Amino acid sequence: MIDADGYRPNVGIILTNQYGQLLWARRVGQDAWQFPQGGIKEHETPEQALYRELKEEIGLNADDVHVLGCTRGWLRYRLPRKMIRRHSKPLCVGQKQKWFLLQLRCAENSICVDHTPSPEFDGWRWVSYWYPLGQVVSFKREVYRRALKELSHRYNRNLFTPLTVNIRQDNYLSDKPI
Repeated sequence: MIDADGYRPNVGIILTNQYGQLLWARRVGQDAWQFPQGGIKEHETPEQALYRELKEEIGLNADDVHVLGCTRGWLRYRLPRKMIRRHSKPLCVGQKQKWFLLQLRCAENSICVDHTPSPEFDGWRWVSYWYPLGQVVSFKREVYRRALKELSHRYNRNLFTPLTVNIRQDNYLSDKPI
């Protein structure tokens, strides 16, 4: 489903854990990291698409998360020219997205990125709130900045358990790429 301006409706998922870190996922076979996201099907609401994509991409159900917030309007990004499929009709020039900030309510070992025959991701880790801005592909960066900024008022660090070095010492708590 592509709108009259050539944008595909899409949902973006920002999932936070009990320590206030965000889930950051690695695309299959690439050194490209991003938040989970996916298209909204015809006759599907953004919230319905959120829960479908949550299950498809990271194996979680609606009961596994709590919605903390959603962006008000659509946030858009254009695809680079080389990524536009000129022979496809209707022509898709980019994505327009509703972003959801979610709190993980289940154990993190419930997260499973490879439970479908064609997974989108082959790895994931936890990162700090603003870390993705310096790591995501450049054409998505402004949408990420706007989504994180708009949802930051819903992200209250006081809600989270303080993170100490004694809890876990591995790559998942680091802001360094693995």
